[in-house]
Amino acid sequence: MFYSIKELVMQAADYPNVAALMVHTEAENTGKSEQTIRTLMGRNLDVMAESIAKGIAGVKSVTGLTGGDAKRLDQYLSAGESFLSPVALAAVRNAVAVNEVNAQMGLICATPTAGSAGVVAGCLMAVRQPLGLTRDQQIDFLFTAGAFGLVIANNAGIAGAEGGCQAEVGSAAAMAAAALVQAKGGDADTAAQAVAITIANLMGLVCDPVAGLVEVPCVKRNAMGAAQALTSADMALAGIRSVIPPDEVISAMDAVGKQMPSAFRETAEGGLAATPTGKAIKQRIFGD
Repeated sequence: MFYSIKELVMQAADYPNVAALMVHTEAENTGKSEQTIRTLMGRNLDVMAESIAKGIAGVKSVTGLTGGDAKRLDQYLSAGESFLSPVALAAVRNAVAVNEVNAQMGLICATPTAGSAGVVAGCLMAVRQPLGLTRDQQIDFLFTAGAFGLVIANNAGIAGAEGGCQAEVGSAAAMAAAALVQAKGGDADTAAQAVAITIANLMGLVCDPVAGLVEVPCVKRNAMGAAQALTSADMALAGIRSVIPPDEVISAMDAVGKQMPSAFRETAEGGLAATPTGKAIKQRIFGD
């Protein structure tokens, strides 16, 4: 078992990759066979793909606050006029699709939470064809993300109510960045650098859901998280390293989260939720 990024990187040296270490760790902790664990993760992979397809086709949330943006992004992507590369914009589109399905009360895979479920899934589905990832390699992607997510969750938390959106979308983006690095052939240390770069860039991000619903600005923050994950992965693969070690970056995020006023930790009392429009939306949906 590993409890820090440093331990994860050291232990991964004894395995083909981080995913293999994570599968072995899960087998030890649960008593399930490694094949059973991989099969279960495969179900998560299928749910991710299905939620993206559903979101791109077009959905609307129960409140009507969100929906249809993944479809708009898909049409924009098809036009071939975006500033972002097709892969990057596909990841953004996918991330929005998943969270629009979540807002519509559809089935998604919380990765690591429902509110941040679009980032890892969005990045994976955007790169699997360009990288030629087999189903087993896609499952490895998810185990790699899970390994780094496990360390983050044990040392800083992953819930917006606990540490703001930096702990939720920030953690998801860090997990995706690490998995992207490994999917491209990078080693565990390079993946760890991508984690540190991501969290450092998203540190301080507040959780301010309008009307207390996981819709605004949550859906669009998943898009931002996916874009950040791709950026961090490329930076790490280019050889850029975090000046502050990954474990210290995670500790800093934990400290920042604990210092945040409660208004910025999913209470809908600050940020966008406290704007005149945010309050009006709450009034419209819930009344007095």
